[in-house]
Amino acid sequence: MEFLTIFLSGLLALIAPVGFVADRVIENALRSRFENIEQLQVRVDNAPSYQLLQGKVERVRVAGRGVHLTPDLRLAVLELETDPINLDLQSLRQGRQQSATAAFRQPIQAGVRLVLTQEDINQAIQSPAIAARLKQVTSRIISVPEERFELRNSQVELLGDNRLRFQVQLVQDNAEPVSLSLESGIGIVSGRSIQLIEPVASVNGTALPPQLVAGFAAGAGNRFNLRSLEEAGIAARILDLDITDNQLEIAAFVRADAARASTASPEVKLEP
Repeated sequence: MEFLTIFLSGLLALIAPVGFVADRVIENALRSRFENIEQLQVRVDNAPSYQLLQGKVERVRVAGRGVHLTPDLRLAVLELETDPINLDLQSLRQGRQQSATAAFRQPIQAGVRLVLTQEDINQAIQSPAIAARLKQVTSRIISVPEERFELRNSQVELLGDNRLRFQVQLVQDNAEPVSLSLESGIGIVSGRSIQLIEPVASVNGTALPPQLVAGFAAGAGNRFNLRSLEEAGIAARILDLDITDNQLEIAAFVRADAARASTASPEVKLEP
């Protein structure tokens, strides 16, 4: 979610020095910000056109395919549509604002649609940052220090009907690998947190007690909560989540308000 905030707050700041807004300028600016974009279309709607010189835009629509946020994190689809934007171009050019977000005369609002394929997700969980997070969470669950085991062959399988299965092998010292599996439905609570629905877990093919799995599921919502973004002046809501047998689709609404931001940096709460 943090990259969406950066995208929204920097959208016009990127092009402010040239003094006008154009589809091609925004497209080039976006391509320079991301690792790679396979296909990208940008449309800026504005009437009358002189409002551009005042920093006003009626709507910006972005449609990207194969958007690589990092070498390991790819979005099959990134679509974004903003509400009207009103930016103080003069103060931004003269450096009177401490950040691009603060130069906006009104909150930035946008609807966002993201699609990740199963292949995208599995590539992402192999990245060092996500692999380290998975190991940290696993360490808490099994009560074993992180340095005493390794995680191998992490894999996510999208099952459809908003369910998925996560499998991983745990290797400790010279012992035989232990296979862990978690299958669950995924739901959204109040647009902010994740809920595990009818989860089942097993170790080496043996099902774990339902009470143990239920305890883990109950705490899942506290490990991923978008409410923590509000201290940075960002309101984010997940409007819809759909998991099919080959992709995960998320529709969300984001509002960034510099006037309500504290000094805290935006970070989704993901405490294990």
